[in-house]
Amino acid sequence: MDALLPTRRSVRNGVVIVGAGGHGKVVLDILRAAGKYKPIGFLDADPALTDSYVAGLPVLGSINTVTTLRRQRVRRALVAIGDNRTRAEYAAKLLEQGIELVNAIHPTAFVSPTATLGRNVVVAAKAAVGTEARLGDSVIVNTSAVVDHECDLGEAAHVCPAAALAGRVRVGRGAFIGAGARVIQCRTVGAYAIVGAGAVVIRDVLDETTVVGVPARPVRSGVRPTIYPVSVALPKLAAG
Repeated sequence: MDALLPTRRSVRNGVVIVGAGGHGKVVLDILRAAGKYKPIGFLDADPALTDSYVAGLPVLGSINTVTTLRRQRVRRALVAIGDNRTRAEYAAKLLEQGIELVNAIHPTAFVSPTATLGRNVVVAAKAAVGTEARLGDSVIVNTSAVVDHECDLGEAAHVCPAAALAGRVRVGRGAFIGAGARVIQCRTVGAYAIVGAGAVVIRDVLDETTVVGVPARPVRSGVRPTIYPVSVALPKLAAG
């Protein structure tokens, strides 16, 4: 791994991406297109990826490698993990270690100057974030998604590609709005709820409830969902 560590010269505006899967590759493309930060490597929980390259970028190790990177003066990261809970948990661990979490905004996206964005936010290509919208920490607004005026998205919510939220929609922490789904104005989608792909929400969705169909109806409730399987437990960060 030492051979892959960045040099001090390379870490100016440098950022590491936590997660070398599909979403990590998307985030890498966004960072390269935006040009504000220089991606210098991935961190990933899969030990088989360490010292390899993904999308032309080295995998520097697991999240524990952050302490070594700090000694190399790497101070910024972005957590690019699709699972909403895991993304939020990793982000919290990095903040505890004094790592700055940055945002990735694609240059083809529109983000209103009156919108408010937290940390570790991703707004992908051709997405739109409207006036006075609020995106909490670790939110994803994916490709061509729409978050209209005065929407409020809780920490680690994910609005999938081509989904659309009309004005003043509230989305709870860790909720998942599936690809192509629609939520009409002034509705609430509760914490850790799932709106299935293509669903049309015309009534509020309770916490931890999955809804599907047109109009959207619940199919199960009372279980906090994991959006994507997580096969590796979260490691503890080494003391830094």
